[in-house]
Amino acid sequence: MPWLRRSGDVFLIVLIFLPLLVALPRLGGPGGPPGEWLTWVGQVSGILALAMMLLAGAVSCRVPGFDRYFGGLTRLWRIHHWLGFASFILVMIHALALGLAAVPASLDAAVATLFPPLSHGALWLGWLAWAAMVIFLAPTFDFFGQPHYQRWKHLHLVSAAALLLGLWHALLLAGEAWPWWLLGIAGLGAIAWRKGVAPQRRHAYRVEEVVPLARGVVELVLRPEHQGIRHVTGQFVYLTPLDQTLSAGRGEEHPYTIASAPSDGRLRIGIKDLGDASHALQTVTPGTRALIEGPYGEFFERRFPERDMLWLGGGIGITPFVGGARDLATGAVMEGRIHLFYLASDAVRAYYQEELVDIAERVEGFTFTQHYSREKGVMTEAYLRQYCPDFTEREIYICGPPGMNHHLNRLLLDQGIPASRIHSEVFDFL
Repeated sequence: MPWLRRSGDVFLIVLIFLPLLVALPRLGGPGGPPGEWLTWVGQVSGILALAMMLLAGAVSCRVPGFDRYFGGLTRLWRIHHWLGFASFILVMIHALALGLAAVPASLDAAVATLFPPLSHGALWLGWLAWAAMVIFLAPTFDFFGQPHYQRWKHLHLVSAAALLLGLWHALLLAGEAWPWWLLGIAGLGAIAWRKGVAPQRRHAYRVEEVVPLARGVVELVLRPEHQGIRHVTGQFVYLTPLDQTLSAGRGEEHPYTIASAPSDGRLRIGIKDLGDASHALQTVTPGTRALIEGPYGEFFERRFPERDMLWLGGGIGITPFVGGARDLATGAVMEGRIHLFYLASDAVRAYYQEELVDIAERVEGFTFTQHYSREKGVMTEAYLRQYCPDFTEREIYICGPPGMNHHLNRLLLDQGIPASRIHSEVFDFL
């Protein structure tokens, strides 16, 4: 629902600029000698930096359903990352501008502005908030390599310290407190929810079956102990296994796409051996408990019913399309025709091939085509046109490895297909 996404974005923009709008009557406008102009820039950048920092915390709450107002959790997480990075840059501008504003008086005055005596506690709270931001953001820089998933999750607690120190800094110095209390409650409250309340609201499931699909790929079948979640096709959940025998990942949450039809009372989740936790889940013990949080995402929500659909799935990224196909097999109403291309290296790695062939034979309007890269090379425009001549007129959904997603997006854009009709998602530290 595009309007939901726009409403979330607009609301966020209003909150970003709210403290600045409240403070502008006191700050006035830019002008005057360079020192006054730089002081104004420093104050404005500091206000925007803290607002973005607090809102980055607020949008991390991960309440199921909240993400739909921003176009899904994957997009909301990108907004979260952008807010955090932008706030860090603005903090640097804030300090630099205020320091430069004092240079016309003297260099000593500039140093004293940035590094006053320790008795000026409000300013040192700002520096402590900056230090916490550096500690939190440093692992995201390429110099340190790819951050470890669980260490990165735990490091988010340092961001809470940055929010608290920054808020304290602003409340001691700002002339208008209520906007900061509003954003502070939102930001710190979201972290409290994420770390304290949300884990208690997860749904308990039992691992009913572990179905091997191929070497290094299984499908977990989970049955709810009480009330299970309600989902639509294309959504994903966070799975926390509690099997005591797991070599890794016990008690850790990781995102996985739902491969079951919404009408299925059980959850089916395809898992490929891609890391320590997913490797351990290949041999999870049936009967053990697991916690489920979600669902999240809106992969198939962004579409127009008057258009037919083209689904392009590869690797374990086939799972949202398997869920969609299983939904059709249960008698779900299909709006328009659907053509699914399964991109795999060979038949052995086409995990759900037999089931998808069977569904295509039984469901009118659902077409299934395999593409094996070892035989055909990479997917080409000619191959798509051969089996789906009207592919450029369809609404297109892509899910697979990053390299496949990038290649297909480039191929489709080169055919003149508007980016607004190409939908793809890649989980990246959700």
